[in-house]
Amino acid sequence: MLKKLCVLTLTMLLLLPAAALADVVISEVMASNGTYENEESYDWVELHNNGKKAVDLSGWYLSDSKKNLQKWAFPKGTKLKAGGYLTVFCTGEDDIDPGKNSTFYATYSLSAEGETLYLSDAQGTLIQKLEYPRQYGCVSYGLPSGGGDYGYFANETRNKKNDTAAYPGRTESPGIATTGGFYPEGVTVQATGPRGAVLRYTTDGETPTAQSEVFPAAGLTVSKTTVLRVRAFREDEVPSVTVSATYLVESEQLTPVVSLVTDDKYLFNKKTGALVKGSGDTPNYAKELEYPVNIEYFNMEGVCEINQMGTFTCSGHSARINAQKSIALYARKAYGNETFQFNPFPTRDYTEYKSLLLRAANSDAYATRLRDIVASSLAEGEGLLYQDHVIIQVYINGEYWGHYNLREKINKHFIAQFEGVTDENDIDSIDILARTGTDRFTQNGDNEDWLALADFCKKNDLNIPENLAYVEERLDIDSMFTHAAYQIILGNVDFTNVRVYRVPGGKWKYLLFDVEACWRNLDKTPLEYYIKPVKNKINGFRHEPLNALLAVPAYKAKFLNRVAEILEDHFQWPEVEAKFDAVTAVLEQILPRHIERWDNMKLKNWRTNVSATKYYARVRPRKIPELLKAAMKLTNAEVEEYFGEVLALLEVTNARQGD
Repeated sequence: MLKKLCVLTLTMLLLLPAAALADVVISEVMASNGTYENEESYDWVELHNNGKKAVDLSGWYLSDSKKNLQKWAFPKGTKLKAGGYLTVFCTGEDDIDPGKNSTFYATYSLSAEGETLYLSDAQGTLIQKLEYPRQYGCVSYGLPSGGGDYGYFANETRNKKNDTAAYPGRTESPGIATTGGFYPEGVTVQATGPRGAVLRYTTDGETPTAQSEVFPAAGLTVSKTTVLRVRAFREDEVPSVTVSATYLVESEQLTPVVSLVTDDKYLFNKKTGALVKGSGDTPNYAKELEYPVNIEYFNMEGVCEINQMGTFTCSGHSARINAQKSIALYARKAYGNETFQFNPFPTRDYTEYKSLLLRAANSDAYATRLRDIVASSLAEGEGLLYQDHVIIQVYINGEYWGHYNLREKINKHFIAQFEGVTDENDIDSIDILARTGTDRFTQNGDNEDWLALADFCKKNDLNIPENLAYVEERLDIDSMFTHAAYQIILGNVDFTNVRVYRVPGGKWKYLLFDVEACWRNLDKTPLEYYIKPVKNKINGFRHEPLNALLAVPAYKAKFLNRVAEILEDHFQWPEVEAKFDAVTAVLEQILPRHIERWDNMKLKNWRTNVSATKYYARVRPRKIPELLKAAMKLTNAEVEEYFGEVLALLEVTNARQGD
């Protein structure tokens, strides 16, 4: 039977014209990709069939190893139609699906330093060997349409007809000699370029092209807030990278500033813009499109701490419908630096960040623009992971974009920094789960152990030592108790904002985030979601671990003591009021201009809302013992034991006449 199959295969090959096999070529390579989808930017190889007949690529091989030409095989049924293209994404992931149709996924990654690719047929015959040189970020390398030598393209054209011109190199980067920053009286900007190159510039955020204006030899005079982009052009080369700088002709700075500069097609274009609804069934801002952007950060002294290309996406969920949207920023290697090499946050000692969040603060239902940052900051020093903040103002392409809160962005890198995880494989393996932790709410890693833990707590009595040991081995109970205590004390009614995480070899922990739905009233919420029987309906997050432990007398006592400690250490009114005052002092200065820009609130109403929020922040801590008594069915003696001293203290520190 095997002999018959071999004869049949040989016969089929003989019937297929030899020219058809040779027509399949490696037409384009991207080994330093800056196009991200779902935070992935796999390198890729494009194949093209120049012939007039389809070619069956079943069992063909694409490899980057001379010693192993069969490193990765096209799956059975792969066909490349006449004149067609297909893409092989080179992932570096061993357990990835090989793909189908015109999109495939190889298990190795490409080197931007240059290497050799090998294309072989199903019998192992080498069809093509392509040695490509060092690659530039976001620049593809390939065979020009119509023939010619391999070279670099000015435009990548994956799965499309290649450009007709390919170049042997890229023009060196120009330089902007006049540092961006605050110039109340304006400034004349100077720029320099490589020998023999023409500098072209724009001031509207667009990437300069060969048709853009030539940069003046005497310099460019700036008399109003302006974003400058400069690019070098030289004949027979790919144009240089684009360098950018922002000149803020402003009378006062007031806060640190972030300036974003990028093409309009990435921002507001109906088809492609990330900050608009667009015209399709799914809003553009919900597609998590990630696009290139130049990012500058000017500190309180007006010094530019970073000026680099990265990427951005529209961030958030329901709040994305608002005109002023939250924006996530990412440092990406393909654009130069893979980190933002600075630290703007006052309570952190890190030296760099992979990503940052510009949070618009407009999903605060009572329009205070400060609940989340004030409430989160009260967790400082308790070992509970939360997002630090800086109050800033943002400009996009030179246009004032209003007040934002610069925040740390929740992802695997954020957790790795806090937990001291440095190995890249371990970072990739960090588990981050939201809400119930089901597949739908798995942000990174795996949820199997968490779901098993929650189910175990639901079904087993933790007063049995071996059951308790099972939970203690997997769950950081102090983290869970601290998190629950803060949520209850704050009165965060958005109880779905619960996330847990675990680093390799560690226990499950909680992080505090998005608590802006707090300090609204003196009601019991969210106690009814945190304290309830383990077998009750799951609402928003897995309540079983907390309540199974509260059924153990020693842990019940530990939780109540933890709540009392946090009340005493962080919710006495002088400390809380100082947090409010520090934030409102800044917002009072910048909100008039913000309101003029967005016309979505009134300053008088803002002050009223802040006053009401401060009232609830002052009074609610005094109500917590009473609320816990009802929720946990505590006796008067237990309330006195756990909360007697702190309640007496709060009745003094948090009381005002008329309460």
